[in-house]
Amino acid sequence: MNRKASFGISRLGLAGLLGPSLAIYTFVMIVPLFLSFYYSLTDWTGGPVKRFVGFHNYELLVGDGYFWQSFKNNVILLALTLVVQIGLALALTALFMSKTMRLKEFHRTVIFFPVVLSAVVVGFVWQMIYSNDYGVLNALLRGIGLESLIRPWLDDPKIVLYSVTLPLIWQYLGIPLMIFLAAVQSIPKDIYEMCELEGCTGFKKARYITFPLIYDTIKVVMMLSISSNMLVFSHIYVMTGGGPGTSSMVLAQYAYKTSFSSMQLGYGSAVTIGMFVLSFGIVLLFKRLAEVRNS
Repeated sequence: MNRKASFGISRLGLAGLLGPSLAIYTFVMIVPLFLSFYYSLTDWTGGPVKRFVGFHNYELLVGDGYFWQSFKNNVILLALTLVVQIGLALALTALFMSKTMRLKEFHRTVIFFPVVLSAVVVGFVWQMIYSNDYGVLNALLRGIGLESLIRPWLDDPKIVLYSVTLPLIWQYLGIPLMIFLAAVQSIPKDIYEMCELEGCTGFKKARYITFPLIYDTIKVVMMLSISSNMLVFSHIYVMTGGGPGTSSMVLAQYAYKTSFSSMQLGYGSAVTIGMFVLSFGIVLLFKRLAEVRNS
């Protein structure tokens, strides 16, 4: 068999491997995106008639206070998640790499276990924890004599966004932790041995050796966190429904409410496209800032 024929066969094999995945991705992601953009140019309300209105929905979107309030809530939730979740994951990575920690397999399993739970289940569990009447959190505070800290955690507009962020941080903490631990495993042990000979141990070793060498992995994890947290929906929908008022409403929930509760499917599609553009813009901005930091 000549080289040209073998090259043709390899291309056919590659197409056979990638073809089904690309077809599924196109059907699940690309086609709905284009359909959503098409519907955003209409005044569709669920019936068969779709009147073309051009970019009128986007003009309304720019001046929509509820949309920008939801975006603000998303940004606050995102900032809290990046700082707390990634920070905890890095601290736990340093702890797992230390020689003083025992039962590492057990702790890894416990931390990762919430990831496999349904977001709806997690939302219901934390709703019961936060409950004013029978919630575990307020009962615990009352039991240890800290009644002054008791709050209506899901009913106070000033703290509700922080309350609904905590379950997100708790459930998905295991993902960045596992990725960081896998990245650390690729660092040659000779580097750590030389570092220990120089007297660099504990968190100094993590600060000067581990974290700089997994910096690219940290960037990837942060971008994944940005993209996922901009689409958060189930936890907040179960716990608060976006309330009280709009104090915990996020973009995905506003798009859902506009499309299926108010049946403004055309405008809801515009909200979805706006959410996509803003999320993509934040990812690009973060990528640019990370490249400037790395240069």
